Amino acid sequence: MRRSIIGTRRHFLQAAAAASLSSIAPSTLRAQPKIAPPNIIKAGTLVMSINPTLPPLQFVDDKGELKGMRVELANECCKKLGLTPEYIRTEFATMIPGLAAKRWDMINTGIFWTEERSKLMYMIPYEQAAISFLAVKGNPLGLKTIDDLAGKRIAVELGGIEERRTREVAKMAADKGLKPITVMTFNNFAEAFQALRAGQADAATSIDATAMFMQNRGDFTRAISGVFPQTACFALANKTAADAVVGALNDLKKDGYYDKLLDQYGVLKLDEPSFSIKGPGPT
Repeated sequence: MRRSIIGTRRHFLQAAAAASLSSIAPSTLRAQPKIAPPNIIKAGTLVMSINPTLPPLQFVDDKGELKGMRVELANECCKKLGLTPEYIRTEFATMIPGLAAKRWDMINTGIFWTEERSKLMYMIPYEQAAISFLAVKGNPLGLKTIDDLAGKRIAVELGGIEERRTREVAKMAADKGLKPITVMTFNNFAEAFQALRAGQADAATSIDATAMFMQNRGDFTRAISGVFPQTACFALANKTAADAVVGALNDLKKDGYYDKLLDQYGVLKLDEPSFSIKGPGPT
């Protein structure tokens, strides 16, 4: 009897050891990381900031999981680099200061390229996007052109290129002697869209893909689109890490993943044959 018990215990311990080894196996089989600290802030991980309020490009689904084209693209880059993606959800206004403070390695929120920003961080263009103006469903105000926004209240997220472009539209109206546009800023796009939904605003600014998604879902009408086409980027503070992401994107371009993903989401691809850092980076 005692021998039987000892044999059973030995068998149990062997099975437990095998189970333990099998749980370790996936991490040991993971591709060797291509970059490491101090070029990234956490070994084996690419930490990214994101503001997931822009479906279908970056959003949280009903299970609380991050989804969208930009999330999928960054995750595939991480696979190429042998890194685990980690996301920090935050408002856009915190992203550039947080990158400088090394709270994250990369901004993944479709940040638009500007010459000023390209001197603060390493910017990697990967997507073409334009601005749209959403109206309440059915567009009862009949908004069709930029001039139709004169005298209206426009909701927009604080601190992004969308706010800048909205203020440019307001200036254009003022220069033409039209009624003034009221620019209403909010912490994120979800709040801006809610202001439109509640009648607090007459229109809301977003990028084209998000506006089309909102229209197709039946939330709003994409009244004006294709305004101020420009380039969206990943942004990093470290040159070595940025070069690694460029390499990953070029690999995804070569194997067809990049084209297939952006086509799936109806997002305009870059015209260039390969990816690269645009601008001088931090000086």
